[in-house]
Amino acid sequence: MFDDDIVPFQVEVGRAELSDLRRRLGETRWPAQISNVGWTRGVPLDYLRELAGHWAERFDWPAWEKRLNSHPQYTTLIDGTRIHFLHIRSRKPDAIPLLLLHGWPGSVLEFLDLVEPLTDRGATGPVFDLIIPSHPNFGFSGPTPDTGWDGTRIARAYAELMRRLGYPRYGVQGGDFGAFIGPDLGRIDADRVIGVHVNAATMGFIPYGPVSDREIETLTELERIRLMRLGKFLSDGSGYFQIQGTRPHTLGFALADSPAGQLAWIVEKFESWTGTDGSLEDRVDRDHMLANISVYWFTNTGSCSAQMYYESLHTRNLPTPSKTPTAVANFAEDVAIRRYAEQVNTITRWTDYDSGGHFAAMQTPDILVDDIRAFFGDLR
Repeated sequence: MFDDDIVPFQVEVGRAELSDLRRRLGETRWPAQISNVGWTRGVPLDYLRELAGHWAERFDWPAWEKRLNSHPQYTTLIDGTRIHFLHIRSRKPDAIPLLLLHGWPGSVLEFLDLVEPLTDRGATGPVFDLIIPSHPNFGFSGPTPDTGWDGTRIARAYAELMRRLGYPRYGVQGGDFGAFIGPDLGRIDADRVIGVHVNAATMGFIPYGPVSDREIETLTELERIRLMRLGKFLSDGSGYFQIQGTRPHTLGFALADSPAGQLAWIVEKFESWTGTDGSLEDRVDRDHMLANISVYWFTNTGSCSAQMYYESLHTRNLPTPSKTPTAVANFAEDVAIRRYAEQVNTITRWTDYDSGGHFAAMQTPDILVDDIRAFFGDLR
């Protein structure tokens, strides 16, 4: 494959890999735990044993693989690394090219429920050609051959991808790490990016460092709630970030060898970041979550995906002021605060929702689609 080649791709997980997953789950050595503490110390043993049993015996990966393969997929080499992506055209001549960018612990499967509504030719408002990449070190893109793949370098790779696909102008949507990469695209490819839409936004959308008591007095009630949520995350929910950001290789041995370990590492984030209403399965579809986790397992990218945290903690590429029109869809569990976002972003749309959570494309796809369409409809 030459550097500019774009090669068709299909996901193929063989029977041997499926059997190996079931065997490993069946042979899991389970830890001892303190009883009656719920999720306060991490994933409860009883919950994970039952979920692992479902993954091994009842979860239908081939059905999800078939669903993914129903969409055109490709790979290409950019800056020395392989980029996997879905490219789904709406067949409408005035469709807006739109990059959809996942985060951690996400994958391209996050966006499957957005494909039909965003490409619907009969929809009211704009429709889109969708380009949905697996980030370098994630999923079907696989590990990178070198270091330095922070959000800015990934953004440069995606600017090149859009050039190869022949799009002179395009939009970007991203959540979590996608909300790092998307705004970076708006900075480095400003002449071509028509707008950036984000959810689950943090860096560049939250305060830098402590907020003084005097400043807290000027915050609205909702801003204070988001600031308190951010503080709780930093004090009681960011241990995974510190581990992945400092010693990803050490963690990687467990993630590569134990599917139960990979399952626990990711499902804890789904529980923490999707809200508090009902059970986890009330907030996000269980099999959709397992399909997402399966991507990490079958591609053995649990460890290398953690490199993005290391690169983010050690990068010198911090957010700088951007003139690209930017929209924020702030769901109930998000922490972005407009006054801080406006310090480095040109905010033209800001919507606070009282529902949804970190995985908006999976939890509240209809709301997310409507917000995307409203933002880019105003930019036409």
